[in-house]
Formats: sequence, C-alpha cells, structure tokens
Amino acid sequence: MNILKKGVVLIFENLPEEEARKEILEMVRQYAMKYHNIPKEFQEGDSISYASRVYDEKEMINLVDSSLEFWLTSGRYTLEFEQKLAEYLNIKYCSFVNSGSSANLLAFMTLTSPLLGERQIKRGDEVITVAAGFPTTVAPIIQYGAVPVFVDVTIPQYNIDVSQLDEALSDKTKAVMLAHTLGNPFNLKEVKKFCDKHNLWLIEDNCDALGSTYTMDGKEKFTGTIGDIGTSSFYPPHHMTTGEGGAVYTDNPLLHKIIRSFRDWGRDCQCQSGQDNLCGNRFTKQYGELPLGYDHKYVYSHFGYNLKATDMQAAIGCAQIEKFPTFVEKRKENYNKLKSGLECVSDKIILPEKCENSAPSWFGFLITVKEGVSRNQVVQYLEEHGVQTRMLFAGNIIKHPCFDEIRDNQNKYRIVGNLENTERIMNDTFWIGVYPGMTDEQIEYMIKCIKKALKQ
Repeated sequence: MNILKKGVVLIFENLPEEEARKEILEMVRQYAMKYHNIPKEFQEGDSISYASRVYDEKEMINLVDSSLEFWLTSGRYTLEFEQKLAEYLNIKYCSFVNSGSSANLLAFMTLTSPLLGERQIKRGDEVITVAAGFPTTVAPIIQYGAVPVFVDVTIPQYNIDVSQLDEALSDKTKAVMLAHTLGNPFNLKEVKKFCDKHNLWLIEDNCDALGSTYTMDGKEKFTGTIGDIGTSSFYPPHHMTTGEGGAVYTDNPLLHKIIRSFRDWGRDCQCQSGQDNLCGNRFTKQYGELPLGYDHKYVYSHFGYNLKATDMQAAIGCAQIEKFPTFVEKRKENYNKLKSGLECVSDKIILPEKCENSAPSWFGFLITVKEGVSRNQVVQYLEEHGVQTRMLFAGNIIKHPCFDEIRDNQNKYRIVGNLENTERIMNDTFWIGVYPGMTDEQIEYMIKCIKKALKQ
C-alpha cells in the first residue's frame, strides 16, 4: 500500500483521491473480516438474543464509502436502495425513510391528503385495526384525530378476525390499517375483498413481514404490495437492517406523489436532494395564493415532515438486500425446526400456524401457554437460562398508560366485541427468535429449555 504509517496516523502520499479511497476501503474490508462476526462456539447457557444483525464486510465497506463522500442526506445510495427494494418487491414506487414508525406515520398521513377528494381521511373518520400489536400501527390514527376501531384477532394465527369486519364497518369508515403479525400474513383475501366492496383504503404494516408472500387469484405476491400502501422497518432486529430506517411503497402514482410530499417537508416539488428544476417549470407557474413564478422548490402542498434517512443508512441497505433472500429462507428453516421440536409439548402450549395461502417470512415464534401453565414462570425460566423472550408487543394497546386520557371515550376509539383473544395474548403469549444468524445448536437449546420450563 502507498501509505506511510506514523503511529496511528495514516498519511496518503501522492495518491489521487480514488486510489486513496480504494486503499481505505480495502483496509475496512480487512478490519471487518478480522474483528467482526467472529464465529463463537455456542455453550449451553450462553445468551440467545431474540434478534440480531446479520452482516459482513460489504455493509461496512458501503458505510465507509458513503461517509467518505460526506453527502450525509439522501443521495446515490438512497436512489439505489429504493430501486433495489422496489425491484425485489415487484412494485413501482418505494420511498426510504428514517424508521418503520415514520413509515407508518407517512402511510397514514398520505391518506389525509386533500388530493384524494372524497376518499380523503378526515378527523373523526374511522380506521379498522387491531389492539394486539405494535403501537405505531395505531398511533398515527389517534394523533391525527381519526378514530381507530379495534377488532379481535385469532389464535394461533394472531391476526385480525375477519368475521368481525362487517360489524366494525360504519358510514365513517375510510380505511383498514393492519400489521402482518411477526411475519404471518393476515387473511388478505377477505380483507382486500372487504376493502374493495366498501371502497376503503388498505395499509399493510409489513414491518415484521418483509419477504412473506400471499397467493390470491392464482398469483403469489409479497405482503405489503397487495393493499394500497405497504410499510417496512429496518431497525436492527428486523428482517434486514439499515440501523434506523424504513420504507413506504405503492403502485399508485398519486399516492407516491403524496408520500414524497409528506416525507419531504410537504413540498410540492419532486426534485431529488441536490436536484433543481426537474419539472422544467420552477419559476413559471402560480400555486395557491403565491405570486406567479414563485420558486417551486419552496411551494408546500401539505403540512409535512422531514422523514428522510441518510445515505449512509441506505448504503448498508444496498448490501443487506443482496443477502436478503437467504435471510428469508433461514427464518423459515428455523421456524420449522422449532415447531417440529415443540410438537411433543403441544398439550401445554399452542404452537403458531401460518395463514392459509401464505408463505411467511417469520420474525419470531409465538407461543401461547394453555390453561394451568404460567407464562411468567416459563418466561422467567427461559430468561434465567439465556433465552431472550418478548411479549407480542403491546398485548392489548388499550390497556396501556397512553390510553389513560382517552379511555372509554367513544369519540376517540371504538371496540368491536370484547377482544377476548387480545386479552388472552396479553396474559398468556410470548415469543422467541428465529433470526438468520441462529445456529442449529441454539435452536436445539431453546427447544430443550422450553420443554424443561413446562415441567416446572
């Protein structure tokens, strides 16, 4: 290498910038291979995380490559990642954002745009959803001033009970917003039929299900691409990671335009970061009550946000998505091993089941204890023996302190039935991981620990 080493200082001598960059990235490659992802032999009692990052030197090279450009905001890597994710999902439009929670916020707020005419969601309108899940599927509805209508879920699929859809419907219903629970698709056939019949929007919260597929009308499609808008999260425990990060995707060009507007401060202009006058009419049109020729880059058609991610995050995503198909297969494999190994104790626990017509990319392995078995005792035993566990997120979001100020206020939310299964999930359900970095030894140890816990 044409590098002089003086202590820990590296000085490039007579090197063009591109050559210097190559030298740096080669050193990053060597560093990553030496100090990251070093295989460690598993010993019983070692901690088994419910999820973890799976990466190699390619992610670190991309990350450093992006940092050397010091563009910082969205740039070439963002464009590349959006294109690659859209190609993978076989969908037209994809927008990279700073988190999965922001993706859900953006997806919902898109449906509040006045550009949608009579289908615009207004304050007081209703959105059908479930209480058994992650809070950021519900939060945007309440924050905007719309009304979530909570229906129950089924066990052991842990998704919406479609038999309650008709009862949830009212003349104020404008949309359905649901997550595919831990990778298991909800009944898209029935939900989509219901939405089409009543002219409702469908948002698929796909944050825990990237790579899952569902077959409808003889066609297999990725979850997140069957409704009007889909969302993803790339937080480290998820199916793939960009650190923080998320995405919103759609096949609808109008929704895509609105998504980009809300993501980028609410502006009307569609130029990429650093780009000027894409439309060719930057100084020639009149908008709202602005003077003719007002700079289109500073015209705002929505009360928006800045939800963009950085190019460094996107750079990691570009490397992750190349590995992603293998991640999906490994998750399925790990799920199948757990289910096969725990069939012998199905008299004490309820094992998860996939939705009909689906091929889940599992985020986790859900377990509900049967009568006479204490979830807390099982969970504590597993944690004490190194097996990390998680609840099904909120369990029942309505029971949380965030609802204290609006509890029992029918103007703020509505419940269909008594949410019997949601209550049971809150009391009796937990899950363990299936992430692609898990070894067969770890899977076998988790099975062994669960069996022992059930004997306590």
